[in-house]
Amino acid sequence: MSKKTTSIAEPKAEPGPKGSQHVDAPINAKLSRDEKIELHRVMVRIRRFEERSLRAYQAKKIGGFLHLYIGQEAVAVGSCSLMGPNDHVITAYRDHGHAIAVGMDPKPLMAELYGKATGCSKGKGGSMHYFDPSRNFWGGHGIVGGQIPLGVGLAYAIKYRGLKGVALAFMGDGAVNQGAVHEAYNLAALWNLPVVFVIENNGYSMGTSQERSSAGELAKRAEGYDMPWGQCNGHDLYEVRACMDKFLTRAREESRPSTVEIDTYRYRGHSVADPDNTYRSKAEIEEYRRTKDPIQVFQQQLVTEGILDAALIDKIDAEARAEAENAADFAEASPFPTPDDIQKDVYWESDNRSERKSQGRLFFD
Repeated sequence: MSKKTTSIAEPKAEPGPKGSQHVDAPINAKLSRDEKIELHRVMVRIRRFEERSLRAYQAKKIGGFLHLYIGQEAVAVGSCSLMGPNDHVITAYRDHGHAIAVGMDPKPLMAELYGKATGCSKGKGGSMHYFDPSRNFWGGHGIVGGQIPLGVGLAYAIKYRGLKGVALAFMGDGAVNQGAVHEAYNLAALWNLPVVFVIENNGYSMGTSQERSSAGELAKRAEGYDMPWGQCNGHDLYEVRACMDKFLTRAREESRPSTVEIDTYRYRGHSVADPDNTYRSKAEIEEYRRTKDPIQVFQQQLVTEGILDAALIDKIDAEARAEAENAADFAEASPFPTPDDIQKDVYWESDNRSERKSQGRLFFD
């Protein structure tokens, strides 16, 4: 697996003995003690939610696919922690971390995994299709790269309405080879749209190493569309925030698109139904977990800063575990959708029959 370390926009700095070299970046220096604790708390909540959902899948409570975010927590939390009121997020099928990072309640998230009517998509979407417009979170999309043109559409709407905002369009490293992604790059650059394309590069796409699937540096492809680009390490939350802040600010202030590649890693298979280590060694996984686990890296940083101690670490972890258990209990107790629900949320006119204008049949037997 290759981890790129050069960038024309964001020069690298190796972590030193005093912790993250990005702790003093302006966007991080503004953080209060409580805000730093909350960033750590959200990452732990994501990890415990994912671990609990894995157990539910293994118990056959969850069907279909389950794409876990374990190992990538600092990317979603670092990026989404920078969102303002006019900022929007859209992502791919590994969407649980982003959903929790924007503030969605774990109970309807877990219920969605169970296919229950109380789920955030009413039990119709499952793992890949979380959704919450009230938090400017537009999914969860199962088609590889299919969310990226939609992210450009979000950016177009922001600009059309004269708002200072940005659309964060997340994708995996495998999606960068999709034609729709390059069409989206082209339009975003032509129309100067406020979108940041975020490549979460975990190195293996669905199960093939980057060296075998993708030529060149992924973020650097933005040069072909005259877009700024950058790279950073995804295991250091401070570094993610320092890097992303510059690109988000540029998008808001100048209405310009950019691409950021964040090097990260997933501990589980592409989906949990897929093998973890047929294309990579157990030793590689454990080495990353030992040296670059994003939660442990940030936790140790906050211990060094005198913000976290053992008692608070244990308290945060216990609360996150309890929250995940409560979410599973909620999902277990929730009802399944009824057969009549299959024709709801398909056509606006079928859900609002008194205002229907069209003629003919909307559904066929």
